[in-house]
Amino acid sequence: MRTLLTNGSVYSPADPHATAIAFDDGVVTWLGDDTGATAYTDGADEVIDLGGKLVTPAFVDAHVHAAQTGALLTGLDLAGAASLTEALDQLAAFAARLPPDAVIDGAGWDETKWPEGRPPTAEELDRAAGGRRVYLSRIDGHSGVISSALMSVAEGDGFDATGRVERDAHHAVRDALSELIGPDQRRQDVRAALQAMAAKGIGAFHEMAAPHLGPLWELPIVREVADELGLAAALYWGQPGVFEHVDTYGLAGLAGDLNADGALGSRTAALREAYADRAGHRGHVYLTPEEIAEHVIACTERNVQAGFHCIGDQAVDNIARGFELAAEKIGGQALVAARHRLEHVEMPSEEAIATLARCGVVASVQPMFDALWGGPDDMYAERVGDRWQGMNPFGSLARAGVVLAFGSDSPVTGLGGWEAVRAAAFHHEPTERITVRAAFQAHTRGGWRAAGIDDAGVLAPGTAATYAIWQSDAELVVQTPDSRVAAWSTDPRAGVPVLPDLSEGTPTCLRTAVGGRVVHEAQGWSQ
Repeated sequence: MRTLLTNGSVYSPADPHATAIAFDDGVVTWLGDDTGATAYTDGADEVIDLGGKLVTPAFVDAHVHAAQTGALLTGLDLAGAASLTEALDQLAAFAARLPPDAVIDGAGWDETKWPEGRPPTAEELDRAAGGRRVYLSRIDGHSGVISSALMSVAEGDGFDATGRVERDAHHAVRDALSELIGPDQRRQDVRAALQAMAAKGIGAFHEMAAPHLGPLWELPIVREVADELGLAAALYWGQPGVFEHVDTYGLAGLAGDLNADGALGSRTAALREAYADRAGHRGHVYLTPEEIAEHVIACTERNVQAGFHCIGDQAVDNIARGFELAAEKIGGQALVAARHRLEHVEMPSEEAIATLARCGVVASVQPMFDALWGGPDDMYAERVGDRWQGMNPFGSLARAGVVLAFGSDSPVTGLGGWEAVRAAAFHHEPTERITVRAAFQAHTRGGWRAAGIDDAGVLAPGTAATYAIWQSDAELVVQTPDSRVAAWSTDPRAGVPVLPDLSEGTPTCLRTAVGGRVVHEAQGWSQ
């Protein structure tokens, strides 16, 4: 099948002036101007006049939890609750529509945004939900609250009689929840998540599964739904030593949410110095440098990608030391060739960044973390004081030569590539901002590279027809020497239309295609 798009703006390093592009059987076969496009009109199965619209590579979300994202889309989303009272009211209204034996799986609450400054208690959940079984995950996914009816499954460290769970107790609750919900509901959740991704111009995603997030049986569901809908999926399992799962489940690696620590919002991230808002508390270390090195070495020797979740500076230090120990044993070049990855990397020191660069480690990061919680007056500053200024250092990582890949960590933050691109370009700490061109590359080509694929994420002859078409209310940015938006430019030549001016809002996705297969189409846009 041949598709020809004309009279638009095609974002491509192969031809910055391209206004038209042709795809044959899922591959880019030509791009150029509208005059040259006439040669491709004959025999085309589909010819679309873009009317000035923008065509780009589709986004890659390099860190997402599909089942949990879908559960939030189809269930109880508390991200918009402005107070504890409002959250409990939303829970009560949601529960009133359900039978008495229902299980309520909600998420998104953030007590740092509430005037009450605390999470709900089990007693409050019991009253609001009429005694139903309730689990509400905090927005960072590293702690939650449960109703009395679920307390019997909250085993291990991290259980509080008020209903708050973290660490082992939190993992036990999630295990039990998955079994209570079952595969049919999980399939619906995954489908909802992938459809939402496609509608946001996301053509590929990295599923970050782990034992503390859900059972292994969810992985084949994610794969099957991705294949059915047409999205490209890279599956990761965050558990060391289980190399038999790599072939069985088609894993891209034993990486992702293999936790070296927790999260700042839940005060489980591992810090060198105590939390600013909890004297003497430094979070929790889940892996030692020696354990990290053992996993990295075992994966490298088996040609399997390794990786870890790391947020606090102590956790990142431990990982850097683990890579140093691994390099001492098997050599730095072996690590570079393996292209291991880290998730979040929020508080790395200069020394840790240098180690990651030497070892060829990819940093899979989430720009919306800074957008939502960065700055002198938000959650990060509340948790770690002035240390927030060194967090999520995209600029420092990029300058050191560390490959960046962007993701949402959905449902922790919402799906949306342009929002992340904008967040990286307008980081709260000016020295850690990167250009929109670099940010866009991190959310497209960088995502493919993080999964070990180097020939995707750009539109050029011979590459896959994985693209998105965008409508923006804002004019395309044209670089001029005195332009107020010149910093957004992605091409050094004046007069070349480039990426949208995101200060005027984010574009709307009209079509997403993966390997030529249309996975999202806005109704009536091409008529």
